[in-house]
Amino acid sequence: MRRFVTLAALMVAGVVMVSAQTADKKTAASGSQASGDTEATLTNMERQATGALIKRDVAAFGTIFAEDATLTGPDGMVQTKSQLLADVKSGDLIIEASEISDLKVRVFGESALVTYSTTDKGKYKGRDISGRYRWTDVFVRRAGKWQIVSSQGTPIQ
Repeated sequence: MRRFVTLAALMVAGVVMVSAQTADKKTAASGSQASGDTEATLTNMERQATGALIKRDVAAFGTIFAEDATLTGPDGMVQTKSQLLADVKSGDLIIEASEISDLKVRVFGESALVTYSTTDKGKYKGRDISGRYRWTDVFVRRAGKWQIVSSQGTPIQ
């Protein structure tokens, strides 16, 4: 169950297509335009990651996370990127549906904070993990590529 929580948290933190992973290519004259581009990029990455998780596309799902990412699940257990991806690949974590709501992006230069809620339907090792969760993902831009370095999920009672 420990891994499920971390996995569930990461499921929404989700997968990114290579195109969404690249840095904002627009170099706008105004800072607000650049910030708007980053917000759109990160929003798109979160949604694509969720889609990849539902499809069990481990390769696409894995691109959103930095190799050194720390993932804390709704049960408080900590997991690495490789542990999460192993659970998705093995079928231990199956997310059938996930609806994202209330997504907000705050950009701080080369880092960003993304918060959102999900309503999920899924199983972890055969156990129902369906429910509502609130997520916080910390992104950092390294070598022109946005990736999650930390993610935490909290169940909504």
